[in-house]
Amino acid sequence: MTNAPEPTRRDTDHRRMEIAAAAERHFERKVSWAAQCGDTRMLFTHLAAPAMTRLRLPERRVLDTLIDAGVARSRSEALQWCVKLVGRHEREWLTELRRVLEDVETVRQQGPASDL
Repeated sequence: MTNAPEPTRRDTDHRRMEIAAAAERHFERKVSWAAQCGDTRMLFTHLAAPAMTRLRLPERRVLDTLIDAGVARSRSEALQWCVKLVGRHEREWLTELRRVLEDVETVRQQGPASDL
């Protein structure tokens, strides 16, 4: 009986990529790899959020403050937290905005046809 060496990360790349592709198809979103042992969790891949590149430094500082305060673990998570907070506290305004947008779409459809 021989003791075969443990496979390295490089040895398992192909299989992990197959699993990730299957998970992305199933969940219809990008996936990240992580491992957890007890209370310790380690992320191996991170997803970039394109919206971050459109934020100015003051907005990024808001997100970084939420991270520093332990409210979020990443800018992406902080942005998600902000969106949920606005949605919760501005529900009536957002509902009215959606209604007005539906009216705009109705008026557009009643307008002249474009041959472009």
